[in-house]
Amino acid sequence: MKVTVTDRTGRDHTLEALEGWRVMEVIRDWGVPMKAECGGAGICGTCHVRVDPAFGHLLPEPTDDELDQLDKLDDADETSRLSCQLLMSDALDGLRVTLTDDAVDGAEAPEADVPEAA
Repeated sequence: MKVTVTDRTGRDHTLEALEGWRVMEVIRDWGVPMKAECGGAGICGTCHVRVDPAFGHLLPEPTDDELDQLDKLDDADETSRLSCQLLMSDALDGLRVTLTDDAVDGAEAPEADVPEAA
């Protein structure tokens, strides 16, 4: 299964994903720059992404804790989610997300071998 991530420069990266992996883990493990400071605990907001609206109905409802964290972010909107709270599944194959400034400010530069969308 795959997830396509649009980085801060507007480039799309289509990444192989495994079922049950957090979207944040997929992004980070492929070397796309993302802070993800709390490592997936959902308490920092530094894995904030915008989900393509075409996939919104396929996602589980955010928990109260996730909503509380999103409320703390200045640029969160109705498509905002914490990528650490999204688990890959067959239903999400092809998921498209866009990294936000919350997720990339201060993140390391991209690795040379980060896959780009064809």
